[in-house]
Amino acid sequence: MTAFPALWSPVSMGDLHLKHRLAMAPMTRSRSTPEGTPTELNAEYYAQRASMGLIITEGTQPSADGQGYLLTPGVHTAEHVAGWRKVTDAVHAAGGTIVIQLMHAGRIAHPDNTPHGRRPVAPSAVRPAGQMFTAAGPQEMPVPRALSAAEVAATVQGFRRAAAAAIDAGADGVEIHGANGYLVHQFLSSNANQRDDAYGGSIPHRIRFAVEVAAAVADEIGAGRTGLRVSPGNPYNDIAEDDTADLYTALVAALAPLDLAYLHVAHGGDDDLLRRLRAAWPTALVLNRAGAGLAARVRDVEEGLADVVTVGAMALANPDLPERVRLGGPLNTPDRATFYGGGAAGYTDYPALQTPVT
Repeated sequence: MTAFPALWSPVSMGDLHLKHRLAMAPMTRSRSTPEGTPTELNAEYYAQRASMGLIITEGTQPSADGQGYLLTPGVHTAEHVAGWRKVTDAVHAAGGTIVIQLMHAGRIAHPDNTPHGRRPVAPSAVRPAGQMFTAAGPQEMPVPRALSAAEVAATVQGFRRAAAAAIDAGADGVEIHGANGYLVHQFLSSNANQRDDAYGGSIPHRIRFAVEVAAAVADEIGAGRTGLRVSPGNPYNDIAEDDTADLYTALVAALAPLDLAYLHVAHGGDDDLLRRLRAAWPTALVLNRAGAGLAARVRDVEEGLADVVTVGAMALANPDLPERVRLGGPLNTPDRATFYGGGAAGYTDYPALQTPVT
């Protein structure tokens, strides 16, 4: 008997046609070249997981100023595109569907982690609390440089160009990272964004950047190939939202006319808000209920709260996760010591299921 039958029906999200509803969440793995180019090892890693209904890649910088961490991939040079083409070709050859997540780190960065060595940029010159891991060890993150209005507009166009590059690299679409305290989320917040122009202050002004980025990407590659990830109420990376429910209700209302392929919600525990967003969102909703067991996630599909559910560490440690779940097989244990950086260990050496489960 197949376990969790609600997961295994096909579903379409815009132009993305998925064979089932269990997807791989974006996870930073820090295994690209120092220049941000994906490698053959990255291609092997993603191809191993091609049986997922959808692969959402690790956060990928859309521009040089978008990089925050060491050894993360980019998608803004010809070399990046060629590297990603190895990945997408390998995933497609294995029967998978893959979207590249565009992540501008904004103020969550350190100059030592980038080839250019410039100070991070952000909505406002507000230093985030905490330290950043660098090759020299943990360091305090510097006060970022506030983007001018002209630079904000240029950053929107940077997302547009990166989306086009992702499609040139063979990706089936892109996901805009608007969550977890990175640049788009910084504009949404009430502490990182201290602007007094058209991009700060009131809710309509704070959501403007996110909406403009989504509109630019959708215009460039098609709304049916564009998704957006949000994390309402998530304080990660020193983010504060004084008005979460009103903020995300307004954001969803402003995004709805774009007819994006999907909204990816990293659920922070406010079930009432989640249900409100599900009711207001006109297309597919992808849900990441971090820390929940698989049965709880499947209930979200059964109850119509989610069209697709994403998992992170389970997909990281189990390259054949859909088969294991279908058969009720055992799961590999993720090795947290090898999550970030390194080589094949803890990346491409997790074993597939060897013995059929009866």
